[in-house]
Amino acid sequence: MKTHTNINLTTRRYDIDWLRVIAFGLLILYHVGMYYVTDWGWHVKSDSTSTLLQNVMILTNPWRMSLMFFIAAMALAFIVQKYPPTKLMLLRTTRLFVPLLFGMFVIVAPQPYIEALSQGLIEPGFWQFWLEYINPNTSLLTEHHGPIGLLTWNHLWFLPYLWVYSLIAIILVRPLVAFANSNLLAKTPFLVFGLVIAAVLIVNRFLLGDLFPTTHDLINDWYNHVKYGFVFIVGFVFTLQQRWWQFVITQRNWFLLIALVCYSLIIADRHLLFPELAEAFHQHTSIKILYRFIYSINHWCWIFAAVGLAGFWLNKPSRVLSYANSAILPWYMLHQTLIVVFAWWLKSFNIHAGVESVILIALTVLSCLLGYGAIKRIPPLAWACGLKPSKKAPNAVQNAFTEVKS
Repeated sequence: MKTHTNINLTTRRYDIDWLRVIAFGLLILYHVGMYYVTDWGWHVKSDSTSTLLQNVMILTNPWRMSLMFFIAAMALAFIVQKYPPTKLMLLRTTRLFVPLLFGMFVIVAPQPYIEALSQGLIEPGFWQFWLEYINPNTSLLTEHHGPIGLLTWNHLWFLPYLWVYSLIAIILVRPLVAFANSNLLAKTPFLVFGLVIAAVLIVNRFLLGDLFPTTHDLINDWYNHVKYGFVFIVGFVFTLQQRWWQFVITQRNWFLLIALVCYSLIIADRHLLFPELAEAFHQHTSIKILYRFIYSINHWCWIFAAVGLAGFWLNKPSRVLSYANSAILPWYMLHQTLIVVFAWWLKSFNIHAGVESVILIALTVLSCLLGYGAIKRIPPLAWACGLKPSKKAPNAVQNAFTEVKS
C-alpha cells in the first residue's frame, strides 16, 4: 500500500477525523479504568481495584490529552485562513464555550452529587443539591468550593483550555503561518525539531512542574498551560509545515517502535527494575534529565506514531466516521457523568469487577447513543451541545471541534 505523497490543505483529511474519534473513544475506556485503578483518586471508586491496571493506563496517560490538543490544532490549521478572524472566534465560542456552560450547569452536576453522597457528606436528594450547586454563594460543602462555589466543569476542562488556545492561535495567525512557512523551518531537519520540542517539555517540567501542580482550573494551571498550549501551537505549525507531516507518515513505524521502548522503560522503572537509577533520581540532576528525556520522547513519539499511522491507514471516509464526527462532542460531554452514575448504581449489586466493567462500558455507550440521538433532534439541546444543523439534512450536524470542510 502506498503512502500519500503530498499533504493537501484544501481537501478534507479523514485521518484527523479518525484520530479525534479514536482519542475520545480511548477517553471513555480511560475514565472507566479510573473507577477501578488502585491509588489514583477519582469521583467514585470501586471496592475492587487493580494495581496492574495502572500499567495499562500509563500507556496513554502521559500523552492522551496532548494528542487531543494536537489534533484540534491540526484541524484549526485547515480552516483558519478560510474565515475572517472575528467570525472564526465567534464560531469557536459558540461551539466550545456554550457547550461548556451547558455542561457545567446541567450535565456535570450529578458527578459532584454522587461523589459527595458516596463520601457521606450530604443526604440523598439531587434537586436540593443542584440548587446549591448552581448557587455561587452556597454554604454547602464549603471545603470543596472552587472559585465559583460548587459549580465545576470536571472532565469538561478540555473545552475552556481549547477555547482559549484557539482564540490565541486565531489572533496570532499571521505570525504563526509565516513561521510555519519560513525558510528556517523548511531547512530544519525533523530530528532537530523533535529534540527542540522534547527539550521544551523537559524544561517546563523542571521549572513549573512542582510550582504549579495540576488544577484544571484555567487560572493557576501554568505547568499544564505551557505543556498543552505548546503542544497546540506545535500541532498548528506542524500541519502547515507539510514536509514534517509527510515525514511522520513515512516513518510511522519507527515512531511506534521508539514509543513502545520508552513505555517499556517507564513500566520497568515503576516495577523497580532499575533500583540504582531510582535511588539516584533525587540526588543527581543528570538522572532527572534522563528520566525527563525518556518521558518527553515517549510523549512525542506516541503522538507522531498516532498521526503517522492514521495518515497511512485512515485517510478515507466511512459511514461510521460520518456519524462519529457529529456525535463526538455530545458523547464527550455525556460520558463521564454516565460512568459515574452507572458505577454508583451498579455498586449495590456486588458484581465481579470484570463482569461489572463490561456492563458499565455497555451502559455508557448505549446511553451515549441514545443521548446523542435525542440531542440532535431537539434544536435547543443541539445548540447547547455545540451542534450545527445542516441545511441539507436536518439530522446531520457539524462537528464542534473541527470544520475541515471548505
